[in-house]
Amino acid sequence: MALEIERKFLVASDDYRSGATDSVRIRQGYLSRRPESTVRVRVCGERGYLTVKSKNSGMVRQEWEYEIPAADAEEMLLLCDGVVIDKTRHMVPVGDHVWEVDEFHAPHSGLTVAEVELSGEHDDPGPLPPWVGAEVTGDPRYYNSMLAGSAE
Repeated sequence: MALEIERKFLVASDDYRSGATDSVRIRQGYLSRRPESTVRVRVCGERGYLTVKSKNSGMVRQEWEYEIPAADAEEMLLLCDGVVIDKTRHMVPVGDHVWEVDEFHAPHSGLTVAEVELSGEHDDPGPLPPWVGAEVTGDPRYYNSMLAGSAE
């Protein structure tokens, strides 16, 4: 079992683009979106993944992720509950961390969220990049599992 420790922010401008070193298209859906845990299937570029996550406790949750054949992941997406999320993830190095900036496509066009993974709850991500806006860590409205349940 691994722990995922991350902070999440809305993105205030597209200035992150000039620092992006890589980008990948991601499609993901949820086989289960229970409040206690989620089961996600994802196609990330040419690879497939199955991920189980526990309920958040602040910025910390348990996470298990397994690579699966991309063709299996594509088939599993057809079984998902709710909306299949479509987004482009940009990797943006800032200081000692690599920020993941997710630019969402329809039906969530216009939403852009940045996450930074930390090694511990008290790890400091350093000065926040100028393109980072309001912090939404722990706000369920910005959980991908919640976005999969709505087309708003």
